[in-house]
Amino acid sequence: MKRATTPLSPLPQGSAGVSAHFSEAELADIESKHPDGLTTQQVVELFAARGERLSEATFRKYVQLGLLPRSVRVGRKGKHRGSQGLYPATVVRQIEVIRALMAQGHTIQDIKREFIGLRGDIDALGRQLAQILSALESAVRGGAPAHVDEVVGRALGDARQMANQLVEKLRAIEARLAMRARMARAAV
Repeated sequence: MKRATTPLSPLPQGSAGVSAHFSEAELADIESKHPDGLTTQQVVELFAARGERLSEATFRKYVQLGLLPRSVRVGRKGKHRGSQGLYPATVVRQIEVIRALMAQGHTIQDIKREFIGLRGDIDALGRQLAQILSALESAVRGGAPAHVDEVVGRALGDARQMANQLVEKLRAIEARLAMRARMARAAV
């Protein structure tokens, strides 16, 4: 079982054995186009379109092991159509992380225990804060008087800086906790 000695970036670049990653822009586009979530089939098709193999069985196994969140059942429109499971669109991002870590030689148990934890939640928080701040900035550009724009613009700049600092601080705390857990297991 391979043990990492340094915190890993969310998407290690150039990992051997892993096909081309989705870019950050592509991931953000997927997440914005599917705010209600994606079905298993849609996730599998996204990877297939890139020439990457992801079976429904593998996807479901990741869910069963706790590497991916469970689906939310959503009723379908129409009489007697039942419901379908929708996964948050961020599962594409999470699968990318899982595959990159596996390509680095980490086992599923390592990934589950040391890397998945809060990292996904922290990254999601960072993306959510960025979306909120962008929406506020668009509203400011939408028509307030110039002196109000300047004041609010400075406040938004400060807020963006604080949001970035918060996310970085949370990532550092999570990395330290993960490192401490790895060191404790190595000492046993």
